[in-house]
Amino acid sequence: MTPLASATAARSTGRLRVDGADIHYEVCGRGPAIVFAHGLGGSHVSWWQQVAHFAPAYTCVTFAHRGFAPSSVDAGPIDPARFADDVAALLDHLAIERAHRVGQSMGGWTAVELVLRHPQRVRSSVLSATTGSIDPARLDGFDHAAGARWERDAAVAVAHCRSAAVHPAAGQRMAREQPALHHLYQNVDELSHGLDKEAIRSRLQAMRVRAPDCLAVTGLAVLLVSPDEDIVIAPLALRSLAGALPKARLVTLAQTGYSPYFERAPVFNRCLDEFFQSIDRDPRQVAAGA
Repeated sequence: MTPLASATAARSTGRLRVDGADIHYEVCGRGPAIVFAHGLGGSHVSWWQQVAHFAPAYTCVTFAHRGFAPSSVDAGPIDPARFADDVAALLDHLAIERAHRVGQSMGGWTAVELVLRHPQRVRSSVLSATTGSIDPARLDGFDHAAGARWERDAAVAVAHCRSAAVHPAAGQRMAREQPALHHLYQNVDELSHGLDKEAIRSRLQAMRVRAPDCLAVTGLAVLLVSPDEDIVIAPLALRSLAGALPKARLVTLAQTGYSPYFERAPVFNRCLDEFFQSIDRDPRQVAAGA
C-alpha cells in the first residue's frame, strides 16, 4: 500500500442526527468502504492504526456509537438495540450502498444486527473477540464444561488486572510489553467517562439470544478473529461459531489479549487485508452488486 499521505486529503468529519442522537463520524480514504464499530471501551479514535493502514485503498468510516463521546443522546439510557440502525442511517447519509463491516467486542452486536436487519448493506463482516448477539450456548458443539472453566479462570485474571491497575480489555501482556499503548487505551476508554457502561453491558447481554442459524442462512462471508489470551470473550465461543457458519474463517492470534486491533495491529490488519481481497475478487460478490 502507498503511504497514508496519499489519502489524507480525503479525510472529513461530521455529525448525523438519528432518532434522538447525534452520531459523530469520520471518513478517510478512497475505494471500497469499510465501516469500523468500536467496543465498550472505545470510540471512533480506537481505529487509528486501521485507518492509517487501509485508507490508501479503502474508504474508512469510523464513528462513535450513540452516547459515546463525541456522539451524544438527548436523554435516557443508551439502547444498543439502536446501534445497527444508526449505522444504516450513516451509510445512507454517506451514499454508501454496501460496506465491509468490522466489529470489535460491543461492535460485534452492531455488526450482527446490521447483517440481520439490512443484509443488502453488508459486503462482509469481521467479528473480533465477539460473537455479538449470537448466544454461544446455542452453538452446536459448544463445550459447556470448558466454557465454565474458562469463565472461572477469566474472572481470576480480570481481578488480577484490576488489582494491578491494568485494563482487562488491554490485558497484562499489553501493559507489560507496550505500556504506552496500554496508557493510550485507558485514555480512549475514559473519553466517555460519564457513561454507565455496566448498564450498557447488561443490555448487550440481554440481546445475546440469537441462534447461529440466523446468521448462517445469510451466506455472508465472515472473518472471526480470536485472541488466544482473551479474558473477556471465550475463544471457544468463536471457534464454535466458526463451525456453524458456512462461509466463516477463523484466525487465532497468539500471545494477544482481548483487543487485537490495538495490541497487534500489523497482524490484525494483515488478516483483514487477505480477507477483504478474497471477497473483492469473488465474482459472486461482484455479480451481487458489490
